[in-house]
Amino acid sequence: MKRFVSPFDYAGTIAKALKPDGVLLTAKADTQVNTMTIGWGTLGIQWGKPIFIAFVRGCRHTKGMLDKNPEFTVNIPLGEIDPKILTFCGTKSGRDTDKFAALGLHTEDPEVISVPGIRELPLTLECRVVYTQQQVPEAFLSEKFRKIYPADSQNIHDDFHTAFYGEIVSAYIIE
Repeated sequence: MKRFVSPFDYAGTIAKALKPDGVLLTAKADTQVNTMTIGWGTLGIQWGKPIFIAFVRGCRHTKGMLDKNPEFTVNIPLGEIDPKILTFCGTKSGRDTDKFAALGLHTEDPEVISVPGIRELPLTLECRVVYTQQQVPEAFLSEKFRKIYPADSQNIHDDFHTAFYGEIVSAYIIE
């Protein structure tokens, strides 16, 4: 069962979950569903629509999935969560590991998009990508932020993040 909510009623909850522990971003391409921990995200209004902006590095498996199917869910814990979930999903790649099977996570059918939610992280934002923007080195105005990206990467542009602006088309708590 789902209880539909306004994502803005949970803005503080979402912001506190992003830092320091993170939330899960789930994507689906073809028949594969994958989730990854993200610690960067922005909730707001753009173009008169509720938007969640997620940042995904170019080298991540999830980036390729989002390029194929520009939809995602943001899955936010409410209350206590096993910290192993966020650690595992932030250190293992969906290229090699079925994170849902490994952790015993349960999917929840979506309402509007094709990407499921995750029951163990019940606050769910269903997002349809409406705009993307890749970060570029010359746009950094502060060297302290530029230092996040290693200069010794084989393909430096694959290591930068792409911002995925997702229009929030549904928000609910899985009960």
